[in-house]
Amino acid sequence: MKVLLSIKPEFVEKIFAGTKKYEFRKSLFKKNGVKYVVIYASAPIKRVVGEFEIDDILSDDVDVIWDRTQKYSGITKAFYQSYFHNRKIANAIQIGRIKKYDKARFLSDYNIQQAPQSFCYIY
Repeated sequence: MKVLLSIKPEFVEKIFAGTKKYEFRKSLFKKNGVKYVVIYASAPIKRVVGEFEIDDILSDDVDVIWDRTQKYSGITKAFYQSYFHNRKIANAIQIGRIKKYDKARFLSDYNIQQAPQSFCYIY
């Protein structure tokens, strides 16, 4: 099973460059068996640009997750702390094998009308 995640273009570039190996989320998918993330680069790109395999999902105390992921977080500690402000638990999706599409795709290619706020399932 796959999910489509909306990710800011600056972070998409870091994922493809290999400098960002974790994608952080406040909440995770409820369904089991999600193995792949399809990457939707949000505005101004607004296209599906690739996908990656999920190596692991880490969920723990916000400080513990930062200590484990900071080297390949692709973000600053200030950004991380702001994102998880007033949260006890942080989630980090560990990025595995990456595939950048030769040609960017539209959401309509996946029968999706508008970009998800966080994620949506793809069947």
